[in-house]
Amino acid sequence: MSAANRKVLNVLNGATVSPPPIWLMRQAGRYLPEYRQTRQQAGSFLDLCYSPELATEVTLQPIRRYAFDAAILFSDILVIPDALKRNVRFTEGHGPQMDPIDADGISGLSENGILDHLKPVMQTVSRLRQALPQETTLLGFCGAPWTVATYMIAGHGTPDQAPARLFAYQHPDAFLRLLDFLADVSADYLVAQIDAGADAVQIFDSWAGVLGEAEFEKFCVRPVARIIRSVKSRRPSAKIIAFAKGAGVMLKTYRQKTRADAIGLDWSVPLSFAADLQKDGPVQGNLDPMRVVAGGAALTEGVDAILQALGNGPLIFNLGHGITPQANPDHVTDLVNQVRRNG
Repeated sequence: MSAANRKVLNVLNGATVSPPPIWLMRQAGRYLPEYRQTRQQAGSFLDLCYSPELATEVTLQPIRRYAFDAAILFSDILVIPDALKRNVRFTEGHGPQMDPIDADGISGLSENGILDHLKPVMQTVSRLRQALPQETTLLGFCGAPWTVATYMIAGHGTPDQAPARLFAYQHPDAFLRLLDFLADVSADYLVAQIDAGADAVQIFDSWAGVLGEAEFEKFCVRPVARIIRSVKSRRPSAKIIAFAKGAGVMLKTYRQKTRADAIGLDWSVPLSFAADLQKDGPVQGNLDPMRVVAGGAALTEGVDAILQALGNGPLIFNLGHGITPQANPDHVTDLVNQVRRNG
């Protein structure tokens, strides 16, 4: 089937599709009982990410259940630092942890062996493209350099990423070297995913919202633009979604500066502002994940507001961040039905 029959790709090419295509960030996750069962089989979370068979299975689970218009590769943004031998581990109740990196460690980083370490991910992508319905867009992804760097500097997640912000001020040259390095290896990683069968890719900058204006330009815009420039220089037809969570008004020029094909919007972005952004091209978002937890009127009203504000332009319906473990799977059914009925 040609790409023209894939609704998500149509929107990424600038078309308005009614009803809009829908997929959800973290659509393969702990809210689904079938995911929890597969997760138990895998052992560790990283074992699940690196098992082509099991990662394919959990990626397909929400497609079977909801027939989303896109499947997103099941993996994690921290497979890059894992490939860099930063001793990444996921501890129940504590989130991701790794060995913190310092300026000397940054100087010693090497690209050698990264893509070899990540071959199981590309095997998963290839399996998925063969297993998915042809009309379902397959999305690959990576973490944005700023967001990945925040974990590498602190060794874990923090509420406001103060360790990375402080490091960037105290060691500006080393920090920019880290961002450039991560941008280059991430571009290679995305190209490998595209070559393995991904139809489009998304760059997740989950911690963009903790930065001031100047820092956002240096730490978010510049490295994401570097990734996109590198990917498109090698794969000119590649379609790329950039999601800078919490960026607010700084999204006004984000698309132009990064050359992303679409921009993801978190739930704090006002719909009037989102409609303004949509004049320049496709947008993706931006339902509050808590509305999916609540269900009922909260869900209905949130979906209606987005469809009314953005449904007459190029829109990929999504949440404003990942679906939460406490979400009711039946509420997701209601969400999908409403978008497809009223879009």
